[in-house]
Amino acid sequence: MNTIEQLRRVLNRNHTIAVVGLSAEWHRPSFFAAKYMQEHGYRIVPVNPRYAKTSTEVLGERCYAELTDIPFAVDMVDVFRRTEDVLPIARQAVQIGAKCLWQQIGVTNLEADALARDASMDSVMNRCVKIEHGRLFGGLNLVGVNTGVISAKRLGSKE
Repeated sequence: MNTIEQLRRVLNRNHTIAVVGLSAEWHRPSFFAAKYMQEHGYRIVPVNPRYAKTSTEVLGERCYAELTDIPFAVDMVDVFRRTEDVLPIARQAVQIGAKCLWQQIGVTNLEADALARDASMDSVMNRCVKIEHGRLFGGLNLVGVNTGVISAKRLGSKE
């Protein structure tokens, strides 16, 4: 279990985040979580083979097919993939010298967690980096999502 102090330390020390499974579609959770982190000073590195093949940029950043293709240091690997897909990603995270493996909400691969911890990495499971950042640093807006789509105004209101 990660304590508030551990989560705060991870978010304070890891500013280059490779987001594995980052979607270019604005309504996907990976997109708005990465966009939020980018807007809060973090460098986002998209990792998605679908976009890397077509040289598609996501959030203005070059997309890579896998972690080992990234030509610079990455602090955190944030995983938006199914639980069964995480272990090979964790192996690559160890290989590139990442400092943290972060498994998003609904993702809990215990073997990947153990691999990361055995490599002296921080490991977070079943938590959203955006929600934790907002909770710990004051950026959590109404319902935890600030897409600009949800409004408290009533339809037809003249306000």
